[in-house]
Amino acid sequence: MRAFVAVVPPPEAVEELAAAVAAVRRDHRGARWTRPEQWHLTLAFLGEVDEATLDGVRAGLSAVAARAAPLGLALSGAGRFGERVLWTGLAGDTRGLGALAGEVAAAVRDAGVALEDRAFRAHLTLARGRGGVSGLAQAVRALAGFTGRPWRADTLHLVRSRPGPQYDDLATWPLAGDLSGR
Repeated sequence: MRAFVAVVPPPEAVEELAAAVAAVRRDHRGARWTRPEQWHLTLAFLGEVDEATLDGVRAGLSAVAARAAPLGLALSGAGRFGERVLWTGLAGDTRGLGALAGEVAAAVRDAGVALEDRAFRAHLTLARGRGGVSGLAQAVRALAGFTGRPWRADTLHLVRSRPGPQYDDLATWPLAGDLSGR
């Protein structure tokens, strides 16, 4: 099955971002917009993984979550990857989020999953461009001033991705580490 590891913003942060995105969405109907109920911050994309490997992934992620402290984050601004992806970024403890992504990647690799070797870029995907669609730069400008309210990322999610796309939690763990170590 296809799987990924993520942090999911709380409903209040999703609602706030959805309201900011609504007008931009109307002006960019040619893009494939992600659904707010599926918004997440991918820490590691595992690709196709068999059940035996997932057992090792679960064990590794459980250990990571037990050590990792909750993070103070806020959705903020916008950017794009060419004309292919429109995203919103993060403010707050982005260094901690990057460290968490690094620990997740190490645990997943230790379980036998071959991850792509690329730097972690904290973002939440809002839309994907379709062939010939341009103008994501205009959407970035429209969302550049967005700053959401702070929220606490306190749960790690192992998620199955099915066609549609549809996402189902396979497992979740509280981030239970000690904040005083930061």
